[in-house]
Amino acid sequence: MSKRDYYEVLGLSRNATDAEIKKAYRQLALKYHPDRNPGDKAAEEKFKEAAEAYEVLSNSEKRQRYDRNGHSGIGGAAGTGGFSMTMEDIFSQFGDIFGEAFGGFGGFGGFTGGRRRQRVHRGSNLRVKVKLTLEEVSHGVEKKIRVNKYVPCSSCNGTGSRGGSSYHTCPTCGGTGQVTRVTSTFLGQMQTTTTCPTCGGEGQTIMNKCPECAGDGIVKGNDIITLNIPAGVEEGMQLSLSGKGNAGPRGGIPGDLIIMIEIEDHEFFERDGHNLIHDTYISFIDAALGTTLDVPTLDGKARIKIPPGTQSGKVLRMKGKGLPVINSQTQGDLLVNINVWTPKNLTREEREMLEKLRESGNFQPKPTGREQSFFSRMKEYFN
Repeated sequence: MSKRDYYEVLGLSRNATDAEIKKAYRQLALKYHPDRNPGDKAAEEKFKEAAEAYEVLSNSEKRQRYDRNGHSGIGGAAGTGGFSMTMEDIFSQFGDIFGEAFGGFGGFGGFTGGRRRQRVHRGSNLRVKVKLTLEEVSHGVEKKIRVNKYVPCSSCNGTGSRGGSSYHTCPTCGGTGQVTRVTSTFLGQMQTTTTCPTCGGEGQTIMNKCPECAGDGIVKGNDIITLNIPAGVEEGMQLSLSGKGNAGPRGGIPGDLIIMIEIEDHEFFERDGHNLIHDTYISFIDAALGTTLDVPTLDGKARIKIPPGTQSGKVLRMKGKGLPVINSQTQGDLLVNINVWTPKNLTREEREMLEKLRESGNFQPKPTGREQSFFSRMKEYFN
């Protein structure tokens, strides 16, 4: 089932401002929040759909990629299957939105009041550059890369706690992860709610921290990651692997791995969008008489016919011999640029033969149209 357009999900135009995107998401989150629609699976799906749309459109970089390439530009293009946000993802990533949207109701057990959900940290995203040959771009490729990143601590299984059982309720916030302060002003009493400074919003503190990770639950390590690069990617394109970035502290949600595409120079071709350009050289005899020759392609060699009287600079098109368009059946072309090669060193016999050909007059250039008019004016000027 194809996903709906993210702008359509939020009920916005494509030129919506950041403030309009945030406001639209808050309204939908309030409408479809699980605590307002207990047991309603349809409302839960709309809640997740709105969060996914907001996650992309509220991020300027992801929004640009989405505007350019649609859903394939922001996830799933590298074989990840796209975004799949869970309720935990939403609650941990957009807690500030919910704090604003639901703070005045006090009855939504998922986020406010004494039963506030424990805060979950998210790992940071990672960026890696991957170089591809034009052959790999043409067919798509699977690559295995080693990525240096933060991984869950093996000593404490990512909990940050020695022995795994030394958590206790934060004494400052009582496990809610937030502290509420009431101050008196000339306008009256003002109530503010902020993240608990003692536990950082987690609602728990560690009594006995793991010595290997100092209680963070993550350590420096590396991972071998398989990338499935689709055919037709372009220089500068970014693909996203969800959950393959740095591990989240203390069992948190891992970040994403952003793959930045670089294309290596090729021995025979220059890329022009989805077309390939190849320069080939022929003798002036072949240009005059016509010939056939083999030219390189990304799949081997292909034969091309040079018609008689071909001029230097002529471009011959080989349909379907270029690069594919990503996520499409469309294929670019191979443009063969013909250059007539002039010999530099002639034997005496060759020179005599060429002199006779020149005397015949048939091997002199015969400009026509505007060129002929120009030469006529120049001749009159110098005479």
